[in-house]
Amino acid sequence: TPLTGYVRGGCSPIGMKKRFKTVLDQRAADQAAILVSAGKIGCQVELAPGDLAGLGGGGVSQFLKESGD
Repeated sequence: TPLTGYVRGGCSPIGMKKRFKTVLDQRAADQAAILVSAGKIGCQVELAPGDLAGLGGGGVSQFLKESGD
């Protein structure tokens, strides 16, 4: 809460009080649509990963290797 101003569970990658970069894992970016927090506990929004990456300003990265790599 001190860093973001949000309570745990209410953080959203869009509509933040402070501008933080949102970086998507490549596996999320490969999906047709993803669900993210809408900024209120229990509320989600569905959108294309590319739209979220564009809004979040952080792009896409590979965080974890697939098992067997």
